[in-house]
Amino acid sequence: MSNTTETKERIRKPDWLKVPIPSGIDYVGVKKAVHDNKLHTICESGNCPNQAECWKAGTATLMILGNVCTRSCQFCNVATGKPEAVDIAEPYRVAQSVKTMGLKHVVLTSVDRDDLMDGGSKIWAATIRAIRKHAPGVTIETLIPDFQGKEDQLNRIIDVKPEIVSHNIETVKRLTREVRVQARYERSMEVLAYLKNGGIAKTKSGLMLGMGETEEEIYETFDDLRKAGVEILTIGQYLQPTKKHLSVQKYVHPDEFAKYKEVALSKGFSYVESGPLVRSSYHAEKHI
Repeated sequence: MSNTTETKERIRKPDWLKVPIPSGIDYVGVKKAVHDNKLHTICESGNCPNQAECWKAGTATLMILGNVCTRSCQFCNVATGKPEAVDIAEPYRVAQSVKTMGLKHVVLTSVDRDDLMDGGSKIWAATIRAIRKHAPGVTIETLIPDFQGKEDQLNRIIDVKPEIVSHNIETVKRLTREVRVQARYERSMEVLAYLKNGGIAKTKSGLMLGMGETEEEIYETFDDLRKAGVEILTIGQYLQPTKKHLSVQKYVHPDEFAKYKEVALSKGFSYVESGPLVRSSYHAEKHI
């Protein structure tokens, strides 16, 4: 993959990737609820292009366990470094915020916490239990890290039974080491298979395009995800957060995304979101 300054400067962002400036009462209301409760969202930390659309609809993807990650993935805008101590009151605050915001469906995600003995899995489980208690009826999707493939940590997620458990593969096998650095393609596939075999009814994963992958590699990734039992797939365009991150190799046309959706459905996925601005939690409420 070329990552030269020349490549960064010459590839111009196409018109179909332009997004509206966030505004509106609903958007402001969600933003206020998030900030008043001292919560983090991947919408902000990840600089998501769909923030305006989702927040105006009164939904947000809440990020637990702080906003500093122990990993340094080359596509991600979340800060890397030494995280703060775990906040044991966070599960309650998250649950109260979900209740206050009147959500029907919530997506939870987190930074990687390889610094913790339990990988943060106990806070994950406590947060889900708190939402069940204080906001009954709300459905939950968990977008989890790989927990280094440790079964005891994955079991804590399985035991609290989120409606959907998602773990993003992000890119094709050949590019994984460069894109995700500390992660492993095979381990992510094993995690997804373990979740499915452990009783999670709906598992989900996401893939970014435009990082130098070939069409054949994309289809191979589809096949590997299906072998792991994944039913729900999101496919979106990689957007370079800063000049320090990996450069975009290609802006994939919306027609190509439509083609990839049809191919993925033909391979057995039950639900596929595919488009330039699609992210893993885009239209997540529909995946239930």
